[in-house]
Amino acid sequence: MRANVTSLVSGTLFGAGLALGGMTNPARVRGFLDLFGNWDPTLAFVMGGALVVMAIAWQIVPRMARPVMAETFQLPSKSDLTPRLIGGAALFGVGWGVAGLCPGPGIAALVIEPVSAAIFVVAMLAGMALVRLTEG
Repeated sequence: MRANVTSLVSGTLFGAGLALGGMTNPARVRGFLDLFGNWDPTLAFVMGGALVVMAIAWQIVPRMARPVMAETFQLPSKSDLTPRLIGGAALFGVGWGVAGLCPGPGIAALVIEPVSAAIFVVAMLAGMALVRLTEG
C-alpha cells in the first residue's frame, strides 16, 4: 500500500511539473528544436531544473545506507550501454522531435487535449506491444 501511495504522489507531482512547465504542449518541444527559427527556451529551463534536482540527489545518495522505499539502490553503470539501448534512445529522440511528446507528457496531455494526445498514446502503446511481440 505504501509503495502505491508513493507511486501515485510521485506520478502526480511529475505530471503537474510537466503541465506547469508546458511540456504537454508539443509546440513547446518543437519550438525548442527549431534552433534557426522561432526558438523556445522553455524546455532548456525544464531540463536545467531537472539537472539541479539530480545534482542534489547524487550528492545525497552516497551518504544514505539504503533508499527510503527499497532495500537497495539500483544505480546505472556503463555496462548497461548496449547497442540496443543506444538505438532505442535514438529512436525515442526522433519520435519525440517529430511528435513533440514523450510518454510522460503524452499521458499528462490526455487531460488537456485528449484527442491529439490519444493518437500519440495509442501509437506509443502499439509500439510497445510490437517490441514485446518481436523480442520473443
